[in-house]
Amino acid sequence: MAEKRNEELIAESAAVINHPEITAAALTEQEEIYKENIIDHYKYPRNKKELSQYTCSRTESNPLCGDKISIYLAVDAGKITEISFQGHGCAISQASASMLTEHSKGMSLSSVASFTEKDVQSLLGIPLSPIRMKCAILSLKTIHKALEELK
Repeated sequence: MAEKRNEELIAESAAVINHPEITAAALTEQEEIYKENIIDHYKYPRNKKELSQYTCSRTESNPLCGDKISIYLAVDAGKITEISFQGHGCAISQASASMLTEHSKGMSLSSVASFTEKDVQSLLGIPLSPIRMKCAILSLKTIHKALEELK
């Protein structure tokens, strides 16, 4: 039932994406492709579910805009074997969570712990304003805090 509601929320929010709001800057052709990738990850997020079995989880939010992300990690032998997220927010925060979970699966904890804002921006592939960067790194912040709890 919850999964059905998530699909409804995604469909509703996808219908009202303000495409120019993702970035106000003029984009190169390559950046336009990345922008479409962001929209795809927002409309069809990867790993958006609560894992049935996980080692740890963490929830963080951005009180300025209302974005909220919960990360679920399954860890074995120092590697992330499964990772997922739940949450709501703007296209940037949700796409970033989708991309980061995809990118992190199978990686060592130390590699994921060393991810930076620049790594997130590289995954997104477009220039972001400082306010949009806060949206983009919410999932990174959440993953890092979850990893700290494992120590």
